Amino acid sequence: MKKLELQFENYDGKTVTYSLDNPAEPVDEQLVNDVMDEIIAQDAFTSGGGDLVAKKLARVVDRQVEEIEIY
Repeated sequence: MKKLELQFENYDGKTVTYSLDNPAEPVDEQLVNDVMDEIIAQDAFTSGGGDLVAKKLARVVDRQVEEIEIY
C-alpha cells in the first residue's frame, strides 16, 4: 500500500508526520507544497510540541507486506 507522508517541524523543533493512504498518482508536487503551506498558515494541526512551523519533507512510501504462515 502506498502512503503520502507529510513531515513538518513543530515549535519545539521536533518532526511531526501525517500519512495519507493511497495518494492520487502521479503526485502533484506543487499541490503537495501548496497544501503543506496552507496547513501551516491555517494552524490546521498541532502537536505535543506546539504548532507546526515549517515544512520538512514529503514523500510517497510504498510498502509491500508478505504474510508468513505460522504453524
